[in-house]
Amino acid sequence: MSPFDQLYCRIQFQRARYDGPYTPPMADQPYIQYPSYNGGSDWGSVAVDPTRGVLIANYNNMAMYNQLLSRETVKKLGWQTRAEKHQGVTAVEGAGAPQVGAPYGVDVNAGWRNPYTGLLCTQPPYGGIRAFDLASGKTLWDRPLGTARANGPWGIESHLPINIGTPNNGGAGVTAGGLVFIAAATDNLFRAIDIETGKTLWSVPLPAGGQANPIVYKADGHEYVMIRTSGHHFMHTPKGDSVIAYALPENSG
Repeated sequence: MSPFDQLYCRIQFQRARYDGPYTPPMADQPYIQYPSYNGGSDWGSVAVDPTRGVLIANYNNMAMYNQLLSRETVKKLGWQTRAEKHQGVTAVEGAGAPQVGAPYGVDVNAGWRNPYTGLLCTQPPYGGIRAFDLASGKTLWDRPLGTARANGPWGIESHLPINIGTPNNGGAGVTAGGLVFIAAATDNLFRAIDIETGKTLWSVPLPAGGQANPIVYKADGHEYVMIRTSGHHFMHTPKGDSVIAYALPENSG
């Protein structure tokens, strides 16, 4: 984004160890995890068009900047899981993880962010969406998913429509008519994509982050697509509690 970000990320890279995809976790220096646990296809899973024989998968392409910390250091830092705090669930992602019962905790820089600007040290695109032919396994199309409109340094929205390919979580829904509906990206847009070409045919801004899988259903002879917009702490998208359904106009045929 800027010479300052470039300099910061390069210094961090020189301080860390990276031996490729199988770089082991270590305690004596930071290590780069790439692909990271937020890389590839995530919990949103994939969508399949059985008639066309096409599989749709959205994915992330981000590194993590981590370091193991001794149990003594974890205690000094006061890291605890929510279970240890009697809140009943595990710790959130993207921060210090105490890893109870293990010899080490882990200091996680999820997405390898510059702590001053909040920008990622990985070169974009940070995420995309791809179509595969199920019979051959070949890629039919592959494109970045997500614009810079709701992203920028210091958390300031840039409002730029540039399709940089943002981090994304939440899968797609496919219709018999050849539309791929997906939100997932951090630009808070809900899209309809042509399954044949990968081109965006329609999009609408959501009131909160759409890190969820949409569903397509029929009621009273009309077809609808619905998504929940609740946001996501790890993706830093706006929180909300809306469930929104969209339908074609009555006179559209």
